[in-house]
Amino acid sequence: DTLAVKKAVDAETIETGGFALRNGTLAKIRGAYLRRGIIILTDPDGAGQRIRNFLTDRFPNAGQAFVPKKDARTPDDVGIEQASPEAIRLALSKVRYHQFAPQKIFTETDLFAHGLSGTAASAQKRDALGAELGLGYGNAKRLLQRLNDYGVTREEFKTALAKIEEGALW
Repeated sequence: DTLAVKKAVDAETIETGGFALRNGTLAKIRGAYLRRGIIILTDPDGAGQRIRNFLTDRFPNAGQAFVPKKDARTPDDVGIEQASPEAIRLALSKVRYHQFAPQKIFTETDLFAHGLSGTAASAQKRDALGAELGLGYGNAKRLLQRLNDYGVTREEFKTALAKIEEGALW
């Protein structure tokens, strides 16, 4: 993962080594978090999401970057190391931050009304919307949480939907 990120940008990285984070690794992350802030970039799979949740609980002001699964996949693996430098730079250009007073702007009704839940193509459409907004992929519940927690506006939502529908990216 570090090699792939370094090919994309000049940045300091701290590898977690998977979910079994050692105390020394957590101390390094904490130091970087307190000095200048961190951006969490994990593999776009279940294990990556668990690591992201673990780190976000400990470092709530961390930036969140998501490489879409389709951009981090080979026939037999999914991960940041498979992502192109362009995909990594794009994910880093769309970093999101948790809002500590999240507003419930979006509801399940919004997802259903826009085909993001309840249809055979919903998963693909959520994936395209998540990529466009820099939220990553998630089921309907996770997308709804990220839309509200990361401060996505109605205007951003509508613009992103229009863009993916025009280009039939889903």
